[in-house]
Amino acid sequence: MSVNGCHGEQAGAGPPGRTTYRSPLAARYASPEMSFLFSDAHKFQTWRLLWLLLAEAEQKLGLPITDEQIEEMRLNLNNIDYEMAAAEEKRLRHDVMAHVHTFGHCCPKAAGIIHLGATSCYVGDNTDLITLKKAFDLLLPKLARVISRLADFAMEHANLPTLGFTHFQPAQLTTVGKRCCLWIQDLCMDLERLTRARDDLRFRGVKGTTGTQASFLQLFEGDHQKVEELDRMVTEKAGFQRAFIITGQTYTRKVDIEVLSVLASLGASVHKICTDIRLLANLKELEEPFEKQQIGSSAMPYKRNPMRCERCCSLARHLMTLVMDPLQTASVQWLERTLDDSANRRLCLAEAFLTADTILNTLQNISEGLVVYPKVIERRIRQELPFMATENIIMAMVKAGGSRQDCHERIRVLSQEAAAVVKQEGGDNDLIARIQADAYFSPIHAQLEHLLDPSSFTGRAAQQVERFLKEEVRHLLKSYESQMDVKVELNL
Repeated sequence: MSVNGCHGEQAGAGPPGRTTYRSPLAARYASPEMSFLFSDAHKFQTWRLLWLLLAEAEQKLGLPITDEQIEEMRLNLNNIDYEMAAAEEKRLRHDVMAHVHTFGHCCPKAAGIIHLGATSCYVGDNTDLITLKKAFDLLLPKLARVISRLADFAMEHANLPTLGFTHFQPAQLTTVGKRCCLWIQDLCMDLERLTRARDDLRFRGVKGTTGTQASFLQLFEGDHQKVEELDRMVTEKAGFQRAFIITGQTYTRKVDIEVLSVLASLGASVHKICTDIRLLANLKELEEPFEKQQIGSSAMPYKRNPMRCERCCSLARHLMTLVMDPLQTASVQWLERTLDDSANRRLCLAEAFLTADTILNTLQNISEGLVVYPKVIERRIRQELPFMATENIIMAMVKAGGSRQDCHERIRVLSQEAAAVVKQEGGDNDLIARIQADAYFSPIHAQLEHLLDPSSFTGRAAQQVERFLKEEVRHLLKSYESQMDVKVELNL
């Protein structure tokens, strides 16, 4: 049977959701909690909640809205007939009015006051802001947990020497814990920026069609104070401390730029971390968790591919690119607003948070199960350390009465010979054996073991780890706990 024929026969058949495209972010990767935030159910329930909040505030400020109407709306917040709403939208070609009519159908007594004085962006934009705030509230504890897990790992391995790399070429020694602190520091910056972006969110509020509040001023017969109070009351009921004073029809789309910028920055941090782990996995020094029944390759049964880190890198690249959408959207919003923002925002806002959610979930799994191979690390150090120790050997010889220049020349010759063994013959680095066999270096032969102690080449790495984790990371996570009223497990 041809491929085309096979597809043709399958069209419209099979289990629901299997014959139409579904975003892998929702279907495969992101958490149910984050997926729900960007679902139709959450959006339209929030629309109805906003209509209720508006009616409650309008009633309190004197508009003729009855308690019976308010109660009818409250009882039907989640009673949404999606088929009716879809039919209404097909008929009216307007999603908000379709749901106004659908809400009114199950609230006949309140139908006449639903959406009173409002424009579509009252429910659309304010719902987006509520969703963004809730989405940050889901991401922030996950990021804090990743930092906490990595901090435990860094403290545990603060003193374990490892070969450092610059340009992915051997460099001076560091420690496994110090390298991990490079990752933690970036994530701490992300935690601060995500927290700030969340706290900076302001409600669009009750502004009318072009942001002038003209319709509400008419409803309240020119009473500016009541219009301002209406805006304040609805903002407070919706869980926001501040609302924009100035808007067009929408809240400024620069807000979306700020939100997706901090998420893109998080994506860059995660990509760097997971790339480092992938490189170290190739060196067999460090690995992500590998399940007992996990298969690394369908063809090569011995393989242990770093698939979690690869997934994070893949999705992080997508996350980093999404910031281009709000940048371009904000730049082309003509005057008070144009509708060419709508379809784009439906995609980029949801995908950014679903993607960030996925990579944090995956990174937490990685951080809780990192496996270190000290013997492999030690072997690699032994291969490179003799070259790095040459300066220490020269200094020791000078202290023993030797000439710095003569010693330098002898070390240079022996180093070239040892390098030839490594590169041309594939042998081990035998520089130390050559030094031990050379009578010139007999004054320091007894010191060689001490001169080659890896811990003497890591500088203040261990002390930096301890100070960083206890002073900066502990302080940041404790501050986050206090501000967000959540508990982060911290063993520092």
